Amino acid sequence: MRRSRPSSPDLSGWVRRARFAARSLGRIGWYGAHRYITGRIDRRIGQDYPDYRIAPPQGLVPSERRILADIAQLQASDLANVEAGHYPLPDAEPGGLSGLLQKTRLFYADVPDAAHRRRSADEDTTQDTNEPYYHQDFHFQADGWMSEASARLYDFQVEVLFNGSAAAMRRQGLVPLAKLMRERDQRTLSFADIACGTGTMLREVQRAFPRLATIGIDVSEPYLRYGSRLAKRSRDRRFIAGLAEALPLGDESLDAASVVYLFHELPPDIRHKVAAEFGRVLKPGGLLVFIDTLQMGDEPDYDGLLELFPQLFREPYYAGFVNEDLAALFAPHGLHIEETWNAYVSRITVFRKDR
Repeated sequence: MRRSRPSSPDLSGWVRRARFAARSLGRIGWYGAHRYITGRIDRRIGQDYPDYRIAPPQGLVPSERRILADIAQLQASDLANVEAGHYPLPDAEPGGLSGLLQKTRLFYADVPDAAHRRRSADEDTTQDTNEPYYHQDFHFQADGWMSEASARLYDFQVEVLFNGSAAAMRRQGLVPLAKLMRERDQRTLSFADIACGTGTMLREVQRAFPRLATIGIDVSEPYLRYGSRLAKRSRDRRFIAGLAEALPLGDESLDAASVVYLFHELPPDIRHKVAAEFGRVLKPGGLLVFIDTLQMGDEPDYDGLLELFPQLFREPYYAGFVNEDLAALFAPHGLHIEETWNAYVSRITVFRKDR
């Protein structure tokens, strides 16, 4: 009688997990080390500003243990989504090791200047009515959003801020898009990422759904130019300069759209206008993937951190956003929440437009 052979282990699964772990842990270690060093530099410079004060928060602030646990949970969700076939393994850093080292050099050249800018900035963040809101010096960035230098640094700075987890938070928004692609032929669909910056979300979308025609819209032409250089050649990807509150798109022209980390940067009246624009450009039954910071009460242990964030990073409209009722904001424009979940310090909300 022949003995049956024991089943072979799923080597492809183990290889995939090993690659994922190496890449993810490498990112967290790399950017986490940068954040630690940045904190040391910042505290040293802070000694030159004895009168600089941050108002203590009223809410809870998460412990380092809680933060690490939430980062670990995010990475587990990221891997689970890969294994479920929602999107491919995370890609390597654009530009490879040489690109990372170049950005590191630029990053550390800016760190002391940013620390001085934060402590010497005028405490009055009231919007100058002679300047559009997007000319605010968000995050105490050199040149704001309107320069090539800022475009080269911004994505790296965001990853340092979130300990190498910003890309993983962003990828959670690919899950509802993957479900849509299983129902429809992606070649027939139209998609736009609004406030695309340098195209970080667009690159993830293009890797996951290579036959999908994509558009990136942003107010900053330097960011768009930089993003277009990073993008792989594709006849179906376009970058267009434009405002989110006046989208250069036709009525009911999109099957799906995403907006990532924009709304907390908008004044209250502009948030209403942008919500109306999504209602205008999405087709009946269209999908909006909305990714932004946690709001008050989403994770009570983080409420104090949400109070501190606008003080530390010059976010003049942040306090209004974290208390905004998103369901009430979008409902008048035919968009209703289909599902929502937290991912570390972000929240993903999926809206569906009425048919």
